[in-house]
Amino acid sequence: MLYDTQEPIIHVGILSENKINFELYGDFKSPGFSHPFSGRFTAELINDKIICSHNNEKIEVTDEIIFEPSDITSDSFLLRDVTIGVQFHWERKEKQRFTGAIKLIKENNKITAINSLPIENYLVSVISSEMSAKCSLELLKAHAIVSRGWLLAQIEKSRALKNEKKEYKTTLQTEDALIRWYDREDHRNFDVCADDHCQRYQGITKVFTTVAKQATVVTRGIALTENGKICDARYSKSCGGVSESFEHVWEPVKYNYLSSIVDYKFEPDNYNLDFADEKNARKWILGNPPAFCNTTDKKVLSQILLDYDQETTDFYRWTVTYTQSELNQLILKRSGIDFGEIIDLTPVERGASSRLIKLKIVGTKKTLTIGKELEIRRTLSPSHLYSSAFIVEKEDMKDGIPQKFVIKGAGWGHGVGLCQIGAAVMASQGYNFDEILLHYFTEAKLAKIY
Repeated sequence: MLYDTQEPIIHVGILSENKINFELYGDFKSPGFSHPFSGRFTAELINDKIICSHNNEKIEVTDEIIFEPSDITSDSFLLRDVTIGVQFHWERKEKQRFTGAIKLIKENNKITAINSLPIENYLVSVISSEMSAKCSLELLKAHAIVSRGWLLAQIEKSRALKNEKKEYKTTLQTEDALIRWYDREDHRNFDVCADDHCQRYQGITKVFTTVAKQATVVTRGIALTENGKICDARYSKSCGGVSESFEHVWEPVKYNYLSSIVDYKFEPDNYNLDFADEKNARKWILGNPPAFCNTTDKKVLSQILLDYDQETTDFYRWTVTYTQSELNQLILKRSGIDFGEIIDLTPVERGASSRLIKLKIVGTKKTLTIGKELEIRRTLSPSHLYSSAFIVEKEDMKDGIPQKFVIKGAGWGHGVGLCQIGAAVMASQGYNFDEILLHYFTEAKLAKIY
């Protein structure tokens, strides 16, 4: 086993605001106070101190305060106005309820609420927040293993970076290029956040069936490993028919278990998967190749797509259209760079799934190559494009300037590792959780790590 027999405690950043309203249900203890706390609280940052107001009582602390439950199985706390889907098209605020401890800290001139709890409790929520708690047991078992391994790998990575005392860079910038990738290394005061940037975690709000709990109990302590090391397992909604390799999305490190795979029982006929050739990429993206994630089965999709996710219906192949004015103003707003009128969006480099890793924006005032995939998706959408696997068709040319851009794409998300919709289809077809996992993580092994 890679860990001792004790289940790890993890720390999740839930929200960061100038003012936080929360409620404690049960008896919560706080170091330095002899009496328990319960009821409604308001926390504000005043004169660089955290002020917690409760009835007529005010608690003043310099840096942080923690409230710990007397009984983690029955005590809980509620946070109001938690933002979910940050910068995505379904962004909204919710009130959410959690088990475990709540810690309030000062961070970037705001108060950050952190939830500390055992990892298995966290996982029950994650697999119910990422998907529906009504999912099939095999799918939930597979996802519990992936989510467990991903989190523990992130913690191990953070420890290694701290021990090495190296600056972790996620941006490579020159006069002609801006290459940036987004991971979770910017979280310094907690292990992971609660939103799509890391893993969706919405406390016990979405946990309303016993099958999610059963999935974590059955797979307790199990993770994917390679050469005795926990795999940095990743997942996204829909790979679009071929999954992407890790190094094309994040730092340029090759992981065998996060290599590209065809999301089906066999390679599709009449397609050349060498997407370095634009003709092959175009045919793939405009086509409708068979894949596990190529489904319109509403019963299967309802397992993966929660209410706000179901606002997205065209995930396998999709189209977005911009006028010249819409596109150049959007790029200016999203990048902060004035390209003038947009002349072209030129593919520079594609990954193994046809996702663009580098894209050249050619404008009348400036030309710049951007990457990686999430930077491209953010630059070309008010929120995020579904993926960077797309081709661009230019229409209504006037003096060499397109007046209309039609972006046609494939898949939803970065496409690395587990394809959630593909895995749901596999489970519905009778595949067991281990078969699902070894389809997406071909070089990995399942191991008990605690």
